[in-house]
Amino acid sequence: MIVAENLRKTFKSKTGDVIAVDGVGFEARDGEITGLLGPNGAGKTTTLRMLYTLMAPEQGRVLIDGRDVAADPAAARRALGVLPDARGVYKRLTARENVRYFGELHGLSREEIDRRTQMLSQALQMDDFLDRQTEGFSQGQRTKTAIARALVHDPRNVILDEPTNGLDVMTTRGLRAFLKQLRDEGRCVIFSSHIMQEVAALCDRIVVIAHGRVAAQGTPDELRAQTGQDNLEEAFVRLIGSDEGLHA
Repeated sequence: MIVAENLRKTFKSKTGDVIAVDGVGFEARDGEITGLLGPNGAGKTTTLRMLYTLMAPEQGRVLIDGRDVAADPAAARRALGVLPDARGVYKRLTARENVRYFGELHGLSREEIDRRTQMLSQALQMDDFLDRQTEGFSQGQRTKTAIARALVHDPRNVILDEPTNGLDVMTTRGLRAFLKQLRDEGRCVIFSSHIMQEVAALCDRIVVIAHGRVAAQGTPDELRAQTGQDNLEEAFVRLIGSDEGLHA
């Protein structure tokens, strides 16, 4: 389980401080997919970076399985599998070697790394390129490799920043099925998106972020009921007060 409490983050600019995240709080439960939905620039990625310890909040705290991230960031990282917004792979290594390297960083044995690599390769449909050098990979192949190496240590909590961005239809469908598999295994899954189809297809709960704040949160049915809209896209537009950045 991942809990964000009253998170705040500002950045310096030539015109003064810019508030990227202002009082964001929500709970992502085990056995559910929680979606962070919002237009571009809403604060989704900054929020996720605070969740996975890349940034420290100026205010508030993050709990991973009940542990305060600030008190023990190393333990929090061991409990997390993260696909960040910048997810390059080591081009001179094969996909298998990329995954193995991350497994070694987590202190896994060679046998455990091989077992997890095989399982993830099957789940992500990587067998046909697992032993190819990653230079020249398609966007989908790079993303799958990055997801596999993020999950090699079998974390109970998974954070994915726009995992299907730039992928073709069939690869997107495969990743959707994989995320549902993670949920069905009882893991806590958080992913961010500004694509309504992704959220509607995957999410058990949705956190709508606009202008650095939580505009609403709840199940898809609860958000539709809250706005009086039958269509989730229309509910989203009503909640953020704009259609800017929306991709149907």
